[in-house]
Amino acid sequence: MKTETLHLNNKNELNGFSTEMIGDDHLYTGLETPMKKDAFKLSDTEKKQRIALLFEEIMDVMGLDLTDDSLKGTPDRVAKMYIDEIFSGLNPENKPKVALFENKYRYNQMLLEKNITFYSNCEHHFVPIIGKAHLAYISSGKVIGLSKLNRIVQYYAKRPQVQERLTNQIANELKTILDTEDIAVIIDAKHLCVSSRGIKDDTSATVTAYYGGAFNTPEKIAELQNYLNH
Repeated sequence: MKTETLHLNNKNELNGFSTEMIGDDHLYTGLETPMKKDAFKLSDTEKKQRIALLFEEIMDVMGLDLTDDSLKGTPDRVAKMYIDEIFSGLNPENKPKVALFENKYRYNQMLLEKNITFYSNCEHHFVPIIGKAHLAYISSGKVIGLSKLNRIVQYYAKRPQVQERLTNQIANELKTILDTEDIAVIIDAKHLCVSSRGIKDDTSATVTAYYGGAFNTPEKIAELQNYLNH
């Protein structure tokens, strides 16, 4: 579907929604993380150099004294943090290598890995999303190492995100790797774009869920919820 960007009263509008409305109302534009075609034309080293220069300019515009010992290294630290840490999931080279194993135990019930802590960042304001992910699957003949479930969550979390997209990206990755539709993903997260700015609601949390295959029944959802509550 083609989208057009219109300008009305000096505010950008996308499909009838202002860009401000999209950010504050937690909307997003698609399942894939929006990336430029030439996103990897620059090396990571070159990206860090560019980001450091640009962030230094931002700090200067805000009136900060970049000669101060506490601040003068900040642009480089931010650049390194962006590329090597909190947004490292943008680079497909950082995608975790996953090995599958034969289900020799013939275990054909639910496997649940719960309370996977993750830190992400809201793509609308670049402030943290802090949450826990719960992943479940029923083996179709292969099993995955437990730590790889954590690594998949971290990979997709380490990019500018929207929680609904994060939920579906993790689910689709698990379906592809495990070759099964019997996947469940539940994410419970706190968004600092809600608690620290805007409405400033520090008590609310956001829960999203994906139930595929055998998990998309009231009985299986109830079983899953029972495990999560213990």
